[in-house]
Amino acid sequence: MAKQIAYNIDCMEYMKTLPDKAFDLAIVDPPYGIGMDGQKESISTNRLHHDFKGWDTAIPDKEYFIELFRVSKNQIIWGGNYMVENLKNSRCWLIWDKIQEFSGADFEMAWTSFNKPAKAFRMSRVEAYTNQDKIHPTQKPVKLYEWLLTHYAKPGDKILDTHLGSGSSRIAAYNLGFDFVGCEIDPDYFKAQEERFQKHTAQVRLFDLAPKQETEQLQII
Repeated sequence: MAKQIAYNIDCMEYMKTLPDKAFDLAIVDPPYGIGMDGQKESISTNRLHHDFKGWDTAIPDKEYFIELFRVSKNQIIWGGNYMVENLKNSRCWLIWDKIQEFSGADFEMAWTSFNKPAKAFRMSRVEAYTNQDKIHPTQKPVKLYEWLLTHYAKPGDKILDTHLGSGSSRIAAYNLGFDFVGCEIDPDYFKAQEERFQKHTAQVRLFDLAPKQETEQLQII
């Protein structure tokens, strides 16, 4: 049975413990350095707020990318357009097209290590956050991570997320049966994603245990 593990730890400390190519795919969403950690919207039912925490003042340093490429065979890096000095040329850029226009970016870009055509995932922000706890200012939808895993991971792959945030990647890995490890250094976000993950898995187990209604088929002669 696949395991989805989360650690409240600095990802650099965790990666230093790993052998080379320990993970098949890293799907990460590190800071873009554009100050997105200071939004003043409520953080769902736990009543936290997206107050300024200081984590989005700069992109990760070069050592982060060295370790990330060492411990993973392939990578998908959200915000790669802000980090090109640390990345090789790639023809396989991915975007999340948010469809409707609004005050923020109409889409987000991810760099990948794959030698495949560029692709787009399309989902409006309204659809992305309807009936979904929004516990992080840069939260991405579970369906986006499911799309990534479906197209860029193989059965049996081990998945790494160095910046777990809201835990959407962890939930997607659970839904699709991938082994997964995520790191989140902030204790507030870690607690919120843990509660979200436990709530989701409890609902799934409850659904699986619910009695199935039997249907009777009538054959007309």
